[in-house]
Amino acid sequence: MLKKLSMMTLCAASAFALNTAELNINDSDLEVMAKFDMGQFNDAVEPETVFVGARLLNGHKSHSDNDNRSLDSFVEVNFLMQREIGDRGLSIGLGVKLNATQNESVDFMSIPLGIEAGYRIPASDLIPMYVGASLYYAPSVLSLADADSFLEYRINYDIEVIKNGRITIGYRSIDTNYDVSGGNFSYNRSLYGGFKFSF
Repeated sequence: MLKKLSMMTLCAASAFALNTAELNINDSDLEVMAKFDMGQFNDAVEPETVFVGARLLNGHKSHSDNDNRSLDSFVEVNFLMQREIGDRGLSIGLGVKLNATQNESVDFMSIPLGIEAGYRIPASDLIPMYVGASLYYAPSVLSLADADSFLEYRINYDIEVIKNGRITIGYRSIDTNYDVSGGNFSYNRSLYGGFKFSF
């Protein structure tokens, strides 16, 4: 049911003026992301500089620390301010997220701060290629409910096979650390592949 709902959400989101929609999968995880370019709604905001978005990750226990636990979905809303540096294809962004999940009836919520970077590979004029990375961290002062800290990093490699359509492969690591029994817990560490669409 969750997989069908995620697919319907992705299709419905594509009907609006999105900047990007992304669908990532592997053998047992499903991740759906969307980012809105706020510059298209507000003339005072430059295009491709300010984004708000959301993500749903239905992680499988086989990609967590303990495959005996049942995992709830990981949800987040996010804000990113990003700017291209010079004209060499490098962009840097600063972001903040609000995320939440549950682990065996223990609530996790945090507000991580982070940095994101993207780079268009210069020797890729025929088929554009990109690399990207992000790092987000929330110490205990930015952790809510039963959370103690949060750490997420991600790297990705994209190939633009059609205009505004990319194939992406990457690796993500999401650590949700609790201040109650259970301690440090890796929610998801896995390779993935998927599609990115720009509108």
